[in-house]
Amino acid sequence: MRVCWKFHQQYHCQIVKGSRIAGSPQLQIPPLPSRIEISGMLPENLRIEDTRLRPIAEKVLAGERLSFDEGVTLYKSSDLLALGYLAHHVRVKLHGTRTYFNVNRHINPTNVCVASCKLCAFGRRPDAPGAYTMALEEAYRIAGENWSEAITEFHLVGGLHPDLPFQYYLDLLRGLKQRFPNVHLKGFTAVEIGYFSHLTRLSIREVLEKMKDAGLESLPGGGAEIFAPAVRRVICDHKIGAYTWLKVHRLAHELGMHSNATMLYGHIESAEDRVDHLLQLRKLQDETHGFQTFIPLAFHPANTELGKLVEHTEASGFMDLKNIAVARLLLDNFPHIKAYWIMMTPRVAQLALRFGADDLDGTVVEEKIYHDAGAKTPQALTRAQLIRLIREAGCEPCERDTLYRPVIRTETSITVQA
Repeated sequence: MRVCWKFHQQYHCQIVKGSRIAGSPQLQIPPLPSRIEISGMLPENLRIEDTRLRPIAEKVLAGERLSFDEGVTLYKSSDLLALGYLAHHVRVKLHGTRTYFNVNRHINPTNVCVASCKLCAFGRRPDAPGAYTMALEEAYRIAGENWSEAITEFHLVGGLHPDLPFQYYLDLLRGLKQRFPNVHLKGFTAVEIGYFSHLTRLSIREVLEKMKDAGLESLPGGGAEIFAPAVRRVICDHKIGAYTWLKVHRLAHELGMHSNATMLYGHIESAEDRVDHLLQLRKLQDETHGFQTFIPLAFHPANTELGKLVEHTEASGFMDLKNIAVARLLLDNFPHIKAYWIMMTPRVAQLALRFGADDLDGTVVEEKIYHDAGAKTPQALTRAQLIRLIREAGCEPCERDTLYRPVIRTETSITVQA
């Protein structure tokens, strides 16, 4: 496969007068042509080996929304460089070469979980070896220990503990906010929120209101897996369904909280299942505009029940890059696509910056869920390592907070730009 990047160089790599990227008084990108005819310039500048992509390329370059059938065509195509070219076109149109990262820390307060999902290696029964639940003081200590770079986000995700009262989670949020008032608290998947609602017999809205009052500021995107009911019955039959997952995020958006979204790929789902998942997210985003980032997540079969039942190897770099590219092309109303380096390795995540991704996630510090499933990646990267990965890819590093506001650091201070 071969792509000529002449078009990319002409329209996307020059810093010339044009539309300004939000939040940056210096970096500008030129206005793009409103339409590129396939019969004109495109064949000279882009070699499309899969002819089914030609009408899709025309729509992408014209800024038109893609359909379900076109999404399936993208997934079934092996013309990865053409997909990457088109996705990078959209990425540069939105962000130029700017690439985001943050200084964050993951905190998993418990791995005790009643769900027993076949795709998960993190959850444990209460009496199982390796089961743990942090005391509140332990969670506060872990939040602040052994990390010299000032953190701007705590990412809180755990299991569905059968015995922890809802008050534990409220106290956890309040204690973290009291001790670290300038750190953004992003926490608790829609699955956890739904479980809290079940335990307390409060409505989902009431649960979210109480958690917001305690300090919760945004939601992560975990637990979405694949929305297709037949697939969910196999891989995560004890979790909430697509309707409730989407409802949690809709209500969070109505309460003024932003959230992320994910999709788990590389198990038993079909191309049609993936496209259905993405378009359900796109539909909700049309209505609420509350999603910030989409994160495609590859299934890691090691140490999972699903990995024992179905013949699977880990997702390839080819599949990782294709999912990044297709997400960028279908989710035209999502501001950001994240290449989660913990899942796809720093090297593949770095490549993904040329396939539609504009975010590498953050420092993380200690990640348990993917590493329990056999991930071999580091559990942390420093700020300097993230900046190096971004610059080596020819992109401009931009440290952000959780809400994608630029973070400016000096030797003595951290400033978040409004």
